[in-house]
Amino acid sequence: MIESWEELEAQCLSCRKCSLCETRTNVVFGVGNRQAEVLFVGEGPGQQEDLKGQPFVGRGGQLLDKYLAAVGLKRESVYIANIVKCRPPENRDPKPEEQEACIGWLRNQFYLMRPKILVCLGRIAAMKLIKPDFRVTKEHGQFFEKNGILMMGTYHPASILRNARQKPEAFADFTALRDKIKELCPDTPVLDLEPVSF
Repeated sequence: MIESWEELEAQCLSCRKCSLCETRTNVVFGVGNRQAEVLFVGEGPGQQEDLKGQPFVGRGGQLLDKYLAAVGLKRESVYIANIVKCRPPENRDPKPEEQEACIGWLRNQFYLMRPKILVCLGRIAAMKLIKPDFRVTKEHGQFFEKNGILMMGTYHPASILRNARQKPEAFADFTALRDKIKELCPDTPVLDLEPVSF
């Protein structure tokens, strides 16, 4: 394992472990608080993320920010990354071999951060990190413990944008996450807000 964030990021930005490096504009390393107790992981960058080099900055990212704000969390107090650091062409799902080639970067980020809670945004991240047969429609919002880390899967923001019926369920997941953060993560500030609904 690489022992510093600076070295890890430098090596990741020059990665050529899979063919996604040939079509990327930018490597999307991750963003947020590197000492965060809460880590959010999506599947991979989209077009806006590839252009800007940051995760969740397009329409899905704006929705994620709204969900965070609605439960009193700030983007700066968590860390956000992806399973793969380069955009799959046409925003297709990252292939298993691409996920496998890239997962070491996320594992190293996890090692340096040592979060208490991991939130998988979408089916692909949850299947890779929680369990291979994870069913996001049935198991979203449930907490699973692995090696002392609490893990939860919820809908990917892009999926919610396509299917508005998922909004209340996703909000319930974020509300449960907020309660778990208050219970387990004393260093993560959670603002007390008036109730919001989606």
